[in-house]
Amino acid sequence: MSLPTVYNPQNVEEKWYQFWLEGRYFHAEVQAEAEPFCIVIPPPNVTGVLHLGHALDNTLQDILIRWRRMQGYNALWMPGTDHAGIATQAKVEETLAKEGLSKYDLGREEFLKRVWAWKEQYGGTIIKQLKRLGASCDWERERFTMDEGCSAAVREVFLRLYERGLIYRGSYLINWCPKCHTTISDIEVEHEEKEGHLWHIRYPLADGTGFIEVATTRPETMLGDTAVAVHPEDSRYHGMVGKEVILPIMNRRIPIIADSYVDMSFGTGAVKVTPAHDINDFEMGLRHNLPQITVIGFNAEMTAEAGKFAGLDRYECRKRLVEELEQAGFLVEVESHTHAVGQCYRCDTTIEPLISKQWFVKMKPLAEPAIEAAKNGDLEFVPERFTKIYLGWLENIRDWCISRQLWWGHRIPVWYCQDCNEVIAARTEPQTCPKCGSSRLEQDPDVLDTWFSSGLWPFSTLGWPQQTAELEHFYPTSVLVTGRDIIFFWVARMIFMGLEVMKEVPFKQVLIHGLVLDKHGKKMSKSRPETIVDPMDVINQFGADTLRFTLATGTALGQDQRFQMEKIEGSRNFCNKIWNAARFVLMHHEKEAAMEFPDSSQAALLHSFAVGATATLPEGWLTLADQWILTRLQTVTGEVTRLLERFDLGAAASTIYEFLWNEYCDWYIELSKPRLYQQENALDRRITQAVLARVLRQTLELLHPFMPFLTEEIWQAVPHQGESIMVAQWPQASENLTFQTAESEMNLVIEVIRALRNIRSEANLAPQKKVAAYFSASAERNAILERNIPYIANLAGLDEQHFLAETAPKPERSVSSVAAGITLFVPLAGLVDVAKEKERLGKELGQLENEIAKIEARISSPSFSQKAPPEVVAKEKVKLDTFREKAGKIKERLTQLDEA
Repeated sequence: MSLPTVYNPQNVEEKWYQFWLEGRYFHAEVQAEAEPFCIVIPPPNVTGVLHLGHALDNTLQDILIRWRRMQGYNALWMPGTDHAGIATQAKVEETLAKEGLSKYDLGREEFLKRVWAWKEQYGGTIIKQLKRLGASCDWERERFTMDEGCSAAVREVFLRLYERGLIYRGSYLINWCPKCHTTISDIEVEHEEKEGHLWHIRYPLADGTGFIEVATTRPETMLGDTAVAVHPEDSRYHGMVGKEVILPIMNRRIPIIADSYVDMSFGTGAVKVTPAHDINDFEMGLRHNLPQITVIGFNAEMTAEAGKFAGLDRYECRKRLVEELEQAGFLVEVESHTHAVGQCYRCDTTIEPLISKQWFVKMKPLAEPAIEAAKNGDLEFVPERFTKIYLGWLENIRDWCISRQLWWGHRIPVWYCQDCNEVIAARTEPQTCPKCGSSRLEQDPDVLDTWFSSGLWPFSTLGWPQQTAELEHFYPTSVLVTGRDIIFFWVARMIFMGLEVMKEVPFKQVLIHGLVLDKHGKKMSKSRPETIVDPMDVINQFGADTLRFTLATGTALGQDQRFQMEKIEGSRNFCNKIWNAARFVLMHHEKEAAMEFPDSSQAALLHSFAVGATATLPEGWLTLADQWILTRLQTVTGEVTRLLERFDLGAAASTIYEFLWNEYCDWYIELSKPRLYQQENALDRRITQAVLARVLRQTLELLHPFMPFLTEEIWQAVPHQGESIMVAQWPQASENLTFQTAESEMNLVIEVIRALRNIRSEANLAPQKKVAAYFSASAERNAILERNIPYIANLAGLDEQHFLAETAPKPERSVSSVAAGITLFVPLAGLVDVAKEKERLGKELGQLENEIAKIEARISSPSFSQKAPPEVVAKEKVKLDTFREKAGKIKERLTQLDEA
């Protein structure tokens, strides 16, 4: 089977993905005797499209699942999508708005029908895109967080927690999004640094003896102040604690209290306390039994409690209130102030903390086992430093508000009796009140936080609350792969839910990867469209393997990576390099196969060797180059496996890259050509072809988890065993193919060839110009060179060679270099016009020295070094070092020419 001249991903990827699906290679059945390896996909939003974060996350998961599958594990990658309560409802409401309708016009039942219809029509986009990426999920088991089984799991967990007293309903300060019209949890609030102001306001003492000055970033909330607080150790306010002040504009008497929460160094050291609009004030209010006055409503407009400002937008109220404070003489000063402002993670609207009656989960009893699991080693974070972040959040966790004011989602399974106010939590809808017998029951209108259902994902997708064979076999799952940005959103919740429900951690290891940043190291942002790279554009232009390999090689354990199109070009070039190498191997394989080879037993042995059987070739069949590349292959095989075991996927990919590009393509193929092209010995040609094929095939198998499509296409063409590379046995290092001295000997030969090539390059010699070389070394090294002269002469362009003792004088009119403890001399007489070469090098040196002087002057200038961006300064310094190194080499070369 031959390969086309040019690799075209579009001709390959769809073909092989369909082949894998039809062969059911992604599917895993319960096999009691097999060791399971299971990953659950972080369920993407059903509304979503693939972005680079998804592409990285799912590429890493696919690498692991393909690798373990090849190792013989019963590998299951469980896929599915999340119903994404806020995002999905918002999409459908946008569609309704274009029709001039709202959800209230339709009513809840009809609106939900619309949402389900929207989900069926548009909800599969990201799944299709994951398939384009090459994700080998078990699509036959695809789940949805609102399918029948997951919904049953949600109700069951809610009832269990409720019955244990861990779910309760109460009035508490929550994060309210005025645009999405729902609560969101603390970790869904994104805090963004913004330029604002700090208003200093005088609050007159009620006894007329003076005033106390407070500083605030939100003056509109002062309308709901119920106290002023100072630190108990702040000497400035001794004697004031216990007194009252008159709240400006509202003319309400409020107390001065002492609380250690107050930061004496912030502002004036005195703070206004608004329990209904700030979480810290809320808790301070509870400690001091302060009233809660809500002056901003759920529509972000001022309430009746705000007096004459009622009905105003919160920011318009701020503007008018500040004007009145200034006119009345209460405003002392306004200073610029940068502070963190809470934004809704969905719509970027500024969050409004409000007191509301909501459903909560008591977190301390759930957090304690989750903390212990990380401390006792039941759960491992990779890299380990994320354990501290995880523990820090759980050890300071607040109760979790799980109710959302939405219609799309898992409706809270609680009903209220309209006659006796009984609260009924039930797994199925009750028909009558168990207390009074009334049939007038109304279900709670709210739905559960989306993260409640996704927190059950590792066991709900395996069939719980039913005790299925899948649950028994695959739970706990093996590893979770996810980004550092959802440790709190999702990872911690799965852990405490798994421990609560299943009494085991949901996964043994958590692999945390970083974020994909733009080329400047900043987060890609919708506000800066030019920074966003659509992975589907990359796949359409360059192929999925190119994108996957770029993302894989860019990742280091837990670190963010910068996405640069130059790296995409590099991965595309790597694909082409492999393709061309494979075409070379197959061209010679097919050419030789067409020629008669009389010894069938030798042919069978070589074929067996090529396809990876444990065949051992007779002594003397393998050249040094053969032994070297086979030894390096065993080392690389062991190293890649070791790196994958420790989840250093980027280093594993780079190891394969270096081996394939540099050692196999750039060196071994070149070293093998004289043996391939000679006509005298057919056996030698066949041996070389078998080594070329074996090394290529085995390296493709190592590369397959990273580049599934390209490797399948080539693997099917080269000698192999089996139906698909996907289920080929993962390579193992073989001692029989490790030759102890081959690596050191070939490394010496390669260093010598490189040194000779450098001399030729510096002397500006044409490739076809042959040279003589003198080698001055120990007897042992000279012996190695002598037996490998065919390699050296062929790749360094030698027509004669001489071996000298280490103490031998330098040959006349020659340039020298040292490599691997060997001094090399190349006479230039008759090869180079020394005078012209010196003139050329002198001009080049002069240009370099001019550039060096310019850069040195630029860097030493304060206006540049202090004002230019750091990356620009660093780039100039790198350029300076490069030019200096180049100039040094030219000076050394001129010295050698003077001596020649």
